[in-house]
Amino acid sequence: MKMLITIILCLLMSSYGFAQEETNEIKKDTTKLKEVLVLSRRKLSNHRQEKTLSSIDNYLEKSNKVTMIKRGNYAWEPTINNMASERLVVTIDGMQIFGACTDKMDPVTSYVDVSNLEKVTIGSGQEGTENGHCVGGGIDLKLPTSKFNGSGFKSGLDLGYETNGNYKATGLDLEYTGNTFFINADGIYRKSDNYDAGGNEEILYSQFEKYNISLKSGYKFSETQSIDANFIYDRATDVGYPALPMDVSLAEALITSLTHYYKPEEKALQTLETKLYFNTITHIMDDTKRPIVPIRMDMPGWSDTFGFYSKAEVLKNNHHVTLNLNGFYNKSLAEMTMFSNNPNEPDMFMYTWPDIRTLYSGIFVKDDFRFNDHQTLASSIRLGYHNNEIAKEVGVQSLEIFHPNNVEAQKDRFLVSLASTYQLKKENYNLSFGLGYGERAPSVSEGYGFYLFNSFDNYDYIGNPNLEDEKSLEANFSYKQKINNFEIGLESSYFHIMDYIIGELAPDVSPMTIGANGVRIYNALDYASIFSTYLNSSYKISERFAVNGTIGYNYGQGNDGENLPLIKPISYFAEFNYNTSKFNAALQLDGNGNQSNYSVKYGENETADYAILNLNFGNVFYNKLGKTVLKYGIENLLDTNYSTYADWNNFPRQGRNFYMNLSFVFR
Repeated sequence: MKMLITIILCLLMSSYGFAQEETNEIKKDTTKLKEVLVLSRRKLSNHRQEKTLSSIDNYLEKSNKVTMIKRGNYAWEPTINNMASERLVVTIDGMQIFGACTDKMDPVTSYVDVSNLEKVTIGSGQEGTENGHCVGGGIDLKLPTSKFNGSGFKSGLDLGYETNGNYKATGLDLEYTGNTFFINADGIYRKSDNYDAGGNEEILYSQFEKYNISLKSGYKFSETQSIDANFIYDRATDVGYPALPMDVSLAEALITSLTHYYKPEEKALQTLETKLYFNTITHIMDDTKRPIVPIRMDMPGWSDTFGFYSKAEVLKNNHHVTLNLNGFYNKSLAEMTMFSNNPNEPDMFMYTWPDIRTLYSGIFVKDDFRFNDHQTLASSIRLGYHNNEIAKEVGVQSLEIFHPNNVEAQKDRFLVSLASTYQLKKENYNLSFGLGYGERAPSVSEGYGFYLFNSFDNYDYIGNPNLEDEKSLEANFSYKQKINNFEIGLESSYFHIMDYIIGELAPDVSPMTIGANGVRIYNALDYASIFSTYLNSSYKISERFAVNGTIGYNYGQGNDGENLPLIKPISYFAEFNYNTSKFNAALQLDGNGNQSNYSVKYGENETADYAILNLNFGNVFYNKLGKTVLKYGIENLLDTNYSTYADWNNFPRQGRNFYMNLSFVFR
C-alpha cells in the first residue's frame, strides 16, 4: 500500500481537487479571497462531494484549511489552520450562535443541515473577521437568498441509506415562489445505529438520531425593498460519543431571524441588509446508558443569544467597500450535579459556567481597491467592544479560590483586527500575498469555566478571568499556474500567536473528576507558531477524464519548545474521475502520514499512518416532472481499521460502507 501511495503521489504531485465541483464548488473570488462551498443536495456531483445527503461536517472536511475533530459519529468540531473553535468565529448567515456544551459536543455547525443552507464561506485568519473577531479564521453558514422569480411550486424528496451503522436519511422540500411572495418549508431526518470500524469492530455509543425543520418566507414591497423571516428548529437525541465518558440525551436549537433588504437603483450604495435575530440552545449530557461509571452525573447547559447586524456594500470608482455594524448579547449557563452512591452522603452541585453574560458591538470595514484588470488590494479593519459579566455571585466566589482577590465580576476589552491582501491575476497564473493582525477575547470556558473535564489529556480545567487578549500576526501566500490542461498551485500560511491561551498544570490543586490526572488552569504561553502549506495540482486528460490530488504539511510549536496539540501531520489526497453530463465516477485515495510531532504534554500519542480508498458513482435522469439524481458508492473500500490525529482518544473511524442517495426534484 505504501508503494502504491508513493507512486500515485509522484504521478499526481497534489491537487486543488474540488475547484471545479458543481455540487461542492470551492472557488476563489478575485477580491474577497474566500473559499466558497456551494451546497445543493440535488445536483449531480462529480468530484469530492460524492453524496447529495452529506452532512455539513462532510462538506467542510473537503477544504484544505478545515479539519474536523471527531468525538463520535455526530457533531464534529471544525478547525481552521490547526486552530479549534475558541480561535474561530462560526456564524449562521452572519448570526452569532454559541454552543451550550462545556465539552464542545455541540459546535455551531451541528445545529443546521445542508437543507437549510445555500453555501458556506471560509475565511482564513483575518480574512474571516467580517462577522466577528478571531485568530484562526471564520466560517459563515449562508442561508438561501430571497427570490421572487415567479417560478411557482417546486418540491423535492431525498432518500439515503448506508450499510455501516444502518444509517438512514430522509428529506422533503416544498417551495412556492411568486413575483412578490415566496415560502419554503424543508425537513430532514437522520438516524444511525452504532457503526463498525475496519474488521467489523463495533464502536459502542456511536449512534444518533436527529431531525431538522426550517421555514423561510419573504415579501417584496417594491423593486428596491423586501423582507424575509427565517425559522430553524434542530433536535438531536440519543447521541453517543464513543471518545467521551458521557453521551447526550438532548441537543436542541431554535434559530430565528427577520431581515430587511434594500437595493437602490443606480446608486453607489449597492445593497443594505439589516437583520434582527434570536437563538436559544439546550444541551443535556448524561451517562445513564453507560454501564459502569464512578459516579452518575447530569450536565445540562443553556445558551441564549440576541443580536443584530447591518451590512452595506458601496461601489465607487475603483473601490468596493463592505461595511458591517453588528452586536450581540449572549447568556451561557451550565451546571453539574453529581449523585452520590452513598445514600448517607449528599449530592454535589456546581456551576461549570456560572451564568456568563457577553455583550459585544463592533464595526467591520473592507475596501477592495482595483488598480486595473489584473491587480487588486483588499484591506480591512474590525474594531470591537467586548464585555463579560459573571451574573452569579457564586461564580465569582468559586474562581476566587484559584485567583484570590483578583476576580472582577465584569471585564471590558477592546479588540482590533487588520488585514491586507494583494492579488495579481493573469491569464495563466494567480498570485496573492497577505498580512494580518488580530485579537480575540478568551472563550467562556477559558475565562470562567469551573472544573471542566478534558478526556483528551485526562485533566480538569479551570478558567482564568484575568487572561490577556490573544494576539496574532499572520502572513499568507498563494500561487497557481496553468499550463495547457495542467494546473499546479501552492498555498501557505504562518501564524505567530502571542499570549497563546492553553492550560498549565496546577500541581497543588486536586481534581474533581474521579480518575483525572490533575488540574490545569488556563494561562498563556508567550507565543506559539503555526505553519501550513499545501501543494495542489490537477490534470485534465480529456473532456471526460481528469486526475487531481493534494499534499499538505503542518507544524505547530510553543515558545517552550513543546509541540502544540491537534496539529495535522502530512496529508495527501488523490483522485481519478470520469464525467459526462449524466454520469460520473471517481476513485479516491485519502490518507495521512504518521503523527510524529505529537504533544505528549497535552495527552497526544503517535497516530499511525493510514490510507483508504473510496469509489463513488452518480447518475442523473431527466423527465417531464423534473429530474432524479442517484449517488452510490463504497467508502473505505479495503475495510481499513484506522484513526486520525483528529479522532479524540484515537477511537477508530468507519470501516467499509456501501451507500446510496436518491433525490427527486419536481418542477
